[in-house]
Amino acid sequence: MLVWLALSIINGSMVHTFLRHSFFYEDPRYIMFICMVINDALQLSLVTALYVVSYIFRQIHASVCCLLIMTAVLTTRSTPLILAGMAVERYISICFPLHYGQMCTVPRTLLLIGVILLLTAAPPATDLLITVVKEPPRFFHSSIFCDHSLLFRDRSIYYKNCVFDGTYFSFVALTLLYTYCKIMLTARAASMGLASVRKARNTVLLHGVQLLLCMLAFVVPSLQAALISLFPRLSLEIRYIFFLLVYIIPRFLSPMIYGFRDEKFRKYWARHLGCWTGRTGRVRPALLKVNLRGK
Repeated sequence: MLVWLALSIINGSMVHTFLRHSFFYEDPRYIMFICMVINDALQLSLVTALYVVSYIFRQIHASVCCLLIMTAVLTTRSTPLILAGMAVERYISICFPLHYGQMCTVPRTLLLIGVILLLTAAPPATDLLITVVKEPPRFFHSSIFCDHSLLFRDRSIYYKNCVFDGTYFSFVALTLLYTYCKIMLTARAASMGLASVRKARNTVLLHGVQLLLCMLAFVVPSLQAALISLFPRLSLEIRYIFFLLVYIIPRFLSPMIYGFRDEKFRKYWARHLGCWTGRTGRVRPALLKVNLRGK
């Protein structure tokens, strides 16, 4: 809960900084970034709520669990596609700088975000549809331990999601690999270590690390189930360790990549965080001026 609270404060300060300065609204890069921050904050809050509920109540109403699980799955699957969109934006800015203004516009960015939401909403929606068809109506009025595999029990859902996730992550991984290689080739063609090219290359590389961490969210359930079957007495500890590794640690990367590494955003974000310090700093010159006049 303390880690969730700390990350929520960081993400909230970033969203506040974005909303306070209108010029961020006109830059597709920052629109995609703040979309990821909000998505990560919502996903972290939902997953934390699910874990807290599982520790306290053990079983909750199936319909409530369905709403929480579907929203958590949607936000979890949105992250890699947003990463791919941000990598493409960096690729266009480095490899096609003269056409950047025409290719990366605010309406196109908002359209891309809408398409991402539609694509990521399809799997949980089909999970629900299959469950409604296969399960009796009383199932949604029962109390269950809130877990994806216990809620969506039909085996066809598992195979469907395996196919979807394989296609989905292959597309994102190829997008990141392609943009990284193109940026590298641009850096070599420039025959000098341009700071913007080097920074874009490192950003895409960090996106690749984020993608690998995101993929753990889909590999871990099987590994977690196997470990729990071997060590049933340590089930809560195993779930907690995987929760930290898969859901908490990746959420630290988004603030680092854009909050700390982006000079423009860091300047305004630091100004927002140091608002109280800035006010005290503005008082001192006035006091000094009054003292000089007195002398």
